[in-house]
Amino acid sequence: MATTGVQFVDNVILSFNRISNEKKETFLKLLILSITAILSFSTRLFAVLRFESVIHEFDPYFNFRTTRFLTEEGFYNFHNWFDDRAWYPLGRIIGGTIYPGLMLTSAVLYGVMHVINVTIDIRNVCVFLAPLFSSLTTIVTYHLAKELKGPGAGLVAASMIAIVPGYISRSVAGSYDNEGIAIFCMLLTYYMWVKSVKTGSIFWSTLCALAYFYMVSSWGGYVFLINLIPMHVLALMLTGRFSHRVYIAYSTVYCLGTILSMQIPFVGFQPVQSSEHMAVCMFVRLCSVKSVSTY
Repeated sequence: MATTGVQFVDNVILSFNRISNEKKETFLKLLILSITAILSFSTRLFAVLRFESVIHEFDPYFNFRTTRFLTEEGFYNFHNWFDDRAWYPLGRIIGGTIYPGLMLTSAVLYGVMHVINVTIDIRNVCVFLAPLFSSLTTIVTYHLAKELKGPGAGLVAASMIAIVPGYISRSVAGSYDNEGIAIFCMLLTYYMWVKSVKTGSIFWSTLCALAYFYMVSSWGGYVFLINLIPMHVLALMLTGRFSHRVYIAYSTVYCLGTILSMQIPFVGFQPVQSSEHMAVCMFVRLCSVKSVSTY
């Protein structure tokens, strides 16, 4: 048996040596990225392994209640639900006071799994949602860093975000809060933005706006995201790297992203009224002036 095992390993090594260097490199990248994603998921399961599959803390339990109501009653009733148990004795209108992205994501995953006959309780979907999205975050981080520097930087960045303590504390199993998916949404938006700037494509800009919409629906921290993009455009202007590709990307992301973000009832008209969004609006005009002057 030992000889057979050694022969098997030798055959695997010989087969690996026969393939081209390019395929070897691709295989190693996939292997490292897969291990990173598994590590990211497994390091967030200690609460479940040590105790059991439960929702902990106050906000995550409220999010779980609303998600359970969404899966049982449907989106229309969820959107118009008056919860008399929250903010007692005043009560709370759920549709107009929350970011629904977290609940909708869990409800969609729950529905998809039941369609393919994977019976799972909505509680377990909520418990393991954040670790699942942490694995997806490592993949998005790899692609983002790869666009900025290269594959090596992408693998290092993915490995680091998989084990960074600050992110683990907000995405541990059972911590069913907005940050569990919001970090993924933020990095996905940045990745789409970089692709939009590099290509000047309306297609990538539209995907960036959709990713931004997902971010807005998930977490109030979208304000940091939409203010960092204008700062990037300003840096490109100051360094003489502004081009029509940047103008197309920024204009598309701003127009579509603002219209989509205003569809979230809790956000409403803030993108065109509040001071937090004024930099975005100002830079659209600045980009237009810059593009006309350099046409």
